[in-house]
Amino acid sequence: MKSEEIEMLPLKSRLDSDEESFVYEKEPWTLHNWLHPPDLPRACQLLRKENIAIPACYLLVGILQGLIGPLINVYPLDLGATEAQYSTISSLRSLPATFKLAFGFLSDNFPIFGYKRKSFMMLGWFMASLSMGFLLFVSDLSLHEEEFVDEQGEIGKRVVAPENAPSIPLLSLATLLFGTGFWMADVMGDSVVAEKAKLEPENARGSVQSSCYSYRFFGLMVAAPFSTTIYSWCGPKFVIFLLSMLPLSILPLVYWLHEEKNAPVAPTSTQCKEIWNTVRSRAVWQPLGFVYLYNVLQVGNVAWKEYLKTTLGFTAAQLNSIYVVACVLLYVGVVIYKYYLINWSWRTVYVVTTALNGLFSFLQVLLILGITFGLSNFVFALGDDAFAELIGGIQFLPTTIMMVHLCPDGSEGASYAMFTTVNNSALNLSAAISTQLLRIWDVSKEALARHDLSGMINLTILTSLIQISGLAFVGLLPKTRGELLALKERKFGMSSLGGAIFLSITFTSILYSLVVSILNIINPGWMGES
Repeated sequence: MKSEEIEMLPLKSRLDSDEESFVYEKEPWTLHNWLHPPDLPRACQLLRKENIAIPACYLLVGILQGLIGPLINVYPLDLGATEAQYSTISSLRSLPATFKLAFGFLSDNFPIFGYKRKSFMMLGWFMASLSMGFLLFVSDLSLHEEEFVDEQGEIGKRVVAPENAPSIPLLSLATLLFGTGFWMADVMGDSVVAEKAKLEPENARGSVQSSCYSYRFFGLMVAAPFSTTIYSWCGPKFVIFLLSMLPLSILPLVYWLHEEKNAPVAPTSTQCKEIWNTVRSRAVWQPLGFVYLYNVLQVGNVAWKEYLKTTLGFTAAQLNSIYVVACVLLYVGVVIYKYYLINWSWRTVYVVTTALNGLFSFLQVLLILGITFGLSNFVFALGDDAFAELIGGIQFLPTTIMMVHLCPDGSEGASYAMFTTVNNSALNLSAAISTQLLRIWDVSKEALARHDLSGMINLTILTSLIQISGLAFVGLLPKTRGELLALKERKFGMSSLGGAIFLSITFTSILYSLVVSILNIINPGWMGES
């Protein structure tokens, strides 16, 4: 780091007692200091031209998540997707996140044009743009309403897709390719931030990461209601247009991103040894074992959205409104933990939030039975779904903090990618299990249309009980950071067997989730559902 890259605040002498001490004198607020904080080295000043791609990348990630969420929430249903297809399309959006470790290793070992990060970031955003652009040009994305007469003889309206609308396999492929490019670019952004964070002075630790995540959540909260409104007014075409064009807008900023060209590349064998030594530690495989088991058990009722639409008659605007409120409360949950629960033990946080989540899940049974305590069906459903996201937001930071503490010095990027891969593979396996549960009772679209809800009640109770059962493994989770680090000194502190089991289960989960997702697309109804 060059000396001229670090600007220091002036020192002011004062006499507090018998000894002279020096404190930083706070400079008056100026726009220049706000854009380029003088207490940070130039490499960490995110709003400089050579760094602006970093916050822009995080902002774009949030915006695209906000745009595609309402689209995937409703559009497959408007195209007539089955419950299994709907669940699979939703999981395909995030399935490439399971391969974050692969993206990290790819960029570490095979730089393009001498750059390890910016080249892959440009490639990822271009792939995301191309996938949605292809969907835009080869299919008719319009929707129209038509009147119909229901079984009671009443006239209603329903959304009908045109003949040239995208097929479910085509929409699934576009979603998968978009997710691949999206997560590749996201991993590159995380890697650059991990490198920048090492340059932060002690008094500003975490400022780069906290700033980037604030941009991301801001983009998500703004884009989600915008996407909902645009979908209601204009249909999916304009939303998909934005999804194809916005990734292109960041490419010039990525070109300006400062990165050392032809930087030394560590051998793949060396990186694999670092990962292996990391997962052998009990401080890694035990707490991440809890994270994996807990997330696998968070199975959902994937017929729920179909129930809201077919049985209760929720419109696309109402379904997306639930999603928008959920996005806001997800962020609120993160803030609640950061400012009010940060000193709670991790174990206590999971026990309390899991119990509350079980309560909200069982409240869905009351909605199915028509017991809403005088509230409208929409308001009651809004409370159930949105407050579940609030709880998820509270659980977000404890897991993130734990993963950061597990990263060994010198390989933070690869290690963190591996830990998030564990988390994502568990969630994808959970989604696959959720789809399998559809075959136990009849929760088909036809059954919901004729108000045969016995299967829906049974499925809701079963998934709620399975979610709560995650508490059986909470003893694997350390209470605090100190207890986490102390695991290294306990019996089996370094276990090759533990590391092997950990990696085997992780990659088996990835394979299983992928196979089930593909089968749901190419052979709808293979599990017996509609």
